Amino acid sequence: MWAVFKKEFKSYFLSPIGYVVIGIFLIVFSLFFYLTTIFSGSVDLGGLYYYSALYGLMIIAPILTMRMFSEERKTGTEQLILTSPVSMVGVVFGKFLAALSVIVITLLFSFIYFFIVGYFGDPNIKAVLVSMLGFLLISSSAIAFGMFASSITENQIIAGILTIAYLIIPLFLENFTSIFSNFIIMNFYQYFPSGVIKLSEVTGLVSFAVMFIIFTIIVMQRRKLVK
Repeated sequence: MWAVFKKEFKSYFLSPIGYVVIGIFLIVFSLFFYLTTIFSGSVDLGGLYYYSALYGLMIIAPILTMRMFSEERKTGTEQLILTSPVSMVGVVFGKFLAALSVIVITLLFSFIYFFIVGYFGDPNIKAVLVSMLGFLLISSSAIAFGMFASSITENQIIAGILTIAYLIIPLFLENFTSIFSNFIIMNFYQYFPSGVIKLSEVTGLVSFAVMFIIFTIIVMQRRKLVK
């Protein structure tokens, strides 16, 4: 697993992907930092992470995940994964953790906004850390789905569109029926921005991530058996 993790993590920064992801996220963070903090004169950073997750992940999750398996299938390097001595569980988790590590780096950069606010006011560090935890969990869910989408198609664009659709469409469907409310990951990020860790939200986001990781393992394992 760690060999896969190292390979994937390096690939993000040996190509423009990692830098693009961090750059886009910092732009999104800066925009909402101005709108939710500076413009409103608030020291509460919860809104910064909430809106950055709501709008930023729609762009970032597809960029991080759409090439994970689809590119290797298209170029033929998937055979190396399928015949690798590393278990499929290790392969999937290695790729997942590599993508999540890019998010962690981004979150570390976001501390700059805490220090800016801290220079002029007294932000609550515990609330900020809880917001970051929620951001990391919701990112995990988005990455897990994007990874699953990449495993079922060899077209990166289709994988990216599926991920974007998963993150956007339910937001509109909720206006018509409450059935879809349980499928909207942002609904599990309501208390984190307030500095409150709610067990149901943690469980919901972890369950989403685990479910799609398992789906990805099943898809790839079946491909390995067929090959």
